[in-house]
Amino acid sequence: MKYEESYTVELKQEVNADFKKEIIAFANSDGGEIFVGIDRSGGVVGVAHTEKVMEQIGNMIRDGIRPDLSAYTSINAVDEGGKTIIRVHILRGTKRPYHLTDKGLKPNGVFIRHGVSSVPATDELIREMLRESDGVTFDKSRCINQELTFSYADVYFAKTSLPFGDSNKKTLKLLDVDGYYTNTALLLSDQCEHSIKCAVYEGTGKTKFKTRKEFFGSVLKQMDEVYDFLSLNNNLNSTIDGLKRTDHPDYPPYALREALLNTIVHRDYDYSGSTLINIYDNRVEFVSLGGLVKGLTMEDIMGGVSQSRNSVLANVFYRLELMESYGTGIRRIIESYDDYPDKPVFKPAPSSFVVVLPKIIAVFNDTMSDTEKVLSVITQKGVVSRKEVEEILGRSKFPAIRALNELIAQNKIIKTGSGPAVRYRLSSK
Repeated sequence: MKYEESYTVELKQEVNADFKKEIIAFANSDGGEIFVGIDRSGGVVGVAHTEKVMEQIGNMIRDGIRPDLSAYTSINAVDEGGKTIIRVHILRGTKRPYHLTDKGLKPNGVFIRHGVSSVPATDELIREMLRESDGVTFDKSRCINQELTFSYADVYFAKTSLPFGDSNKKTLKLLDVDGYYTNTALLLSDQCEHSIKCAVYEGTGKTKFKTRKEFFGSVLKQMDEVYDFLSLNNNLNSTIDGLKRTDHPDYPPYALREALLNTIVHRDYDYSGSTLINIYDNRVEFVSLGGLVKGLTMEDIMGGVSQSRNSVLANVFYRLELMESYGTGIRRIIESYDDYPDKPVFKPAPSSFVVVLPKIIAVFNDTMSDTEKVLSVITQKGVVSRKEVEEILGRSKFPAIRALNELIAQNKIIKTGSGPAVRYRLSSK
């Protein structure tokens, strides 16, 4: 018999440092055989101390490769022309990618078969094998990075009196049945690869920005820091009713909180891009990657139907009492605007979901004049069109123009633009 290397055959004169790499490559590809005691030219040289070498190979498989490949390998001694060789048969594994125990799920620990060689797998191929073998969503899949730390999550769980040991991580599905960290663990860890970018713009467009900041780390840390950032930019405004002064924020705090939580829990983390939060003079936009979960419509969502894209992450947030119940977030955002004329807007797209929270416009009392109402609105919104003034006052074109002209004459507001682009802003004076 002439032995020859191929995509499914590897020849080894003796067991060497690369032996585990060859086994892993076959298990991650289409299976194959390794013959020990055969030189590179295919000649039979045999193996001395056969049982000792077979035991060595078995120990390599059990101790040096993860997940366990024992059930997918066999080791046999074969007589070949009066000499003994060893045949190691490897089946394609069902828990790919297999890797060197001491290297983890990294290119220098994961190998595949390429022609007659065993080569490192790319990061993208490792992710593809994880998705294929796990057959589950992102949050339930094994994480490539198995060297995670949880300094922020440890403190957060302790504050809520929830235990966060290894057994608890298994219960929460942060560790799978084989002891691997899942991607949900990655999101909660200090090594989280995703971020949230916040920007504050001047006016209602993206021409000029005032400030921007990017938040990193555990999604719990990002949640806390981003909410603090939003709160700092949620200014208080006042409405005067006779002798009574009423303060109200630009945005309902509950709406900001729910929009932020929905953005973190329900985004598609298969995308590497950042979540975006844009603050304008008249609105806040939450831009989350990933459209609606397949099969759901906005009508379903408005009706309270919930199908979380990241059910493991959603359960963690529920256990931490950050989410009161499933399927109520959007409805609660809408309810927080019940007393105001402008309503939140939800914009689903194939690869994104945008929540727009309008700045609160005060509910006026009957004692306020039209000019007082218009000035109050421009103070809050920054800029308005004549059509918006008509809608706010609930009046026709001419009363709206009269109120605007009075404020212009008093140098309290200015008129900019022409034709349909006419807008009214506060005067710098």
